Amino acid sequence: MVRKSSLLGTVALLPAIVSSYALPEECSGTCNNSHDPSIIRRADGTYFRFSTGGKIAIHTAPSLKGPWTYRGAALPDGSSINLDGNQDLWAPDVAQVGDRYYLYYSVSTFGVQNSAIGIARSSSLDAGTWTDLGSTGIVSSTGSAYNAIDGNLINEPGTSNYFLTFGSFWNGIHRVRVTPTQINGNVYQVAFDPNDTAMEGPTVFKNGDYYYLFFSKGTCCGYDRNMPAAGKEYRIMACRSTSPTGPFEDRDGKSCRSGGGTLVLPSHDWVYGPGGQGVYQDPEYGPVLYYHYVDTRIGYGDGQKKFGWNRIDFSSGWPVV
Repeated sequence: MVRKSSLLGTVALLPAIVSSYALPEECSGTCNNSHDPSIIRRADGTYFRFSTGGKIAIHTAPSLKGPWTYRGAALPDGSSINLDGNQDLWAPDVAQVGDRYYLYYSVSTFGVQNSAIGIARSSSLDAGTWTDLGSTGIVSSTGSAYNAIDGNLINEPGTSNYFLTFGSFWNGIHRVRVTPTQINGNVYQVAFDPNDTAMEGPTVFKNGDYYYLFFSKGTCCGYDRNMPAAGKEYRIMACRSTSPTGPFEDRDGKSCRSGGGTLVLPSHDWVYGPGGQGVYQDPEYGPVLYYHYVDTRIGYGDGQKKFGWNRIDFSSGWPVV
């Protein structure tokens, strides 16, 4: 997730938004300050939520609904990657590979390309058990073809092929094959909008015959300081492909590399700026979309971002919440 500072604005001019999008499902316990959540369920039924801030904050709960309880930092000493921002880690993504768990995280600072995607490993998910392995080898600097943040791991079912999808703003969303601890192939672009480069936070989820590429588009942060133009705030989009490597297209057949993207979840009712999303196949609720958002009845500060989730209906071939 890229953060870009900007000038003060006002929240009082927001237009009323009326839609049929589902409101977030129940969340109890610690549901605030849940930026860029990543959800995983351990075999004993415990849910873990990892989020930006606090050197990757860990919360646990017996259900997606909560109650969520803070358990500590995944990397209390920060990252070993020698870049500015290695004590303020962003955009976690957690995946299980065999009997181990891997945590991808971003090291960067606001609005720059001096970035890297790091990785840590644990056998239990618990705070205090994570070992920092440093960089995955996915790095960027000023002038690079991409910004190396927001990593998301996916395995091609039935194979040993793992792919990391990543990217923010600079030339859109990219993908590379990984081992999964190191890159194992060439980086290539999978999504880009030449007319609106504000896209980031990719997540890939397989349902049926399709791989769905979800991404956030728009301004993510600082709503209490500078309100973006209506419709330019964070929102969740999707494209799909029959192959994990793409090409990805939207509902109208437009390429995701040429500005394509089907709207999945925009601001609606009292939900504003949903994004930083992930998708999880829950044993009770089926596929769910989870994300952060601000509740306009409460406040617009980044620290007020709440954890939200909804069931996804794929019956039309496209994700509907």
